[in-house]
Amino acid sequence: MTSHNMTWISYPSKSQRFTSPEEIEAIIASQNIISRLMHCYIAFFIPAGLIAGICILIIFIKNHLQNKRASLDLLLLHFTISNIIMIFLSFTVITRPDYLTATYLACSILSFFFNFVYFNSQYVFTLTLLTLLLERFPPRTALCRATQRPILCVGFVLTYTFCLSLTEAVLIGTDNYHLEADCQLDPLFAWPEYEIVKFTFGFGMPSLLQILCLAVVWAKEARAGAAALGQHIRAHPAVYATGATTFICRLFYNVMILFRTALKLQRSIGTTKNELVMNIAEIVMFCESCASVVVILCFYKPFRDEVLKVVQKCRRKARTNNHLEIPETAMTHQSGTHCSSAHLKTSFYREDSGSWHIHYTQQGAACCCLEFRSKDVH
Repeated sequence: MTSHNMTWISYPSKSQRFTSPEEIEAIIASQNIISRLMHCYIAFFIPAGLIAGICILIIFIKNHLQNKRASLDLLLLHFTISNIIMIFLSFTVITRPDYLTATYLACSILSFFFNFVYFNSQYVFTLTLLTLLLERFPPRTALCRATQRPILCVGFVLTYTFCLSLTEAVLIGTDNYHLEADCQLDPLFAWPEYEIVKFTFGFGMPSLLQILCLAVVWAKEARAGAAALGQHIRAHPAVYATGATTFICRLFYNVMILFRTALKLQRSIGTTKNELVMNIAEIVMFCESCASVVVILCFYKPFRDEVLKVVQKCRRKARTNNHLEIPETAMTHQSGTHCSSAHLKTSFYREDSGSWHIHYTQQGAACCCLEFRSKDVH
């Protein structure tokens, strides 16, 4: 493969000289859009994605200790971990509208880990979808038996994605590794073959496999006793909703990757508008990683049931702590007058010491006063 000298390429916002007021206003507007999107992503999507990911990890560990795990749980855990790492790598957008400054070598290493989790999440989700759909067919096929061993399948996916990531690291280029440059997770200075390989093996092939799986399931008759296709989809909404979200968001990103490749082949750096759309596509892809984890937690039944149990337990505990029972008993005033609880008006307050005082009045006159500690309330 021919080596490429990519030192000529740079970002339009940093290489062009803007002289007219219209050009200056355009670059300011572009940077404002990127900055606002970045702040929204950090404020809303990152906390939601990390909290949902931590909840999934806790639930899986709990189910693992109780021996209540399933093969689909393991695959979704693997997918979740990949997305959590993707969220941490997305912190590189904090500097936007500026870019992270790093050497070619450091940027290549960062890109290697990004590609590893990117490819891994794509193929492990394809494996998850395949495992789910093969439940409707007889288990005698070799593919069905293979998907029943999720650890072996995950090991194969990890090995395959490692090789792809290593290939991508080579295609970034090995020249000028000591020079500093503006760095993205998909570096601008990478060779054109880098984007072509990433689109082919990181989006085109997994998407084609997923479409083929859906086509086969739609056309082929299921085994006797299997649920109907519509019922099967409704039983697993998390997987299909995640698949649709991933496909749409990564399609947008990969189309922009190919467009950037076309500009490189023409030895053009593009315009500030091209740079803006590419940055938007990158942030949308990171938003998809957060949204996928939230969707799995909220719609995958075993995880959702565990969350609902915790919420109900917390609500019962809150009701118990706030519940105050006043016994229906008759009381006698200090003067000897009998006070019936059916005709009493009560008022109570709590002191800083923790004691509760309840005043009973009957027909406008004070009847009696009770004092007790919080521990006496049942």
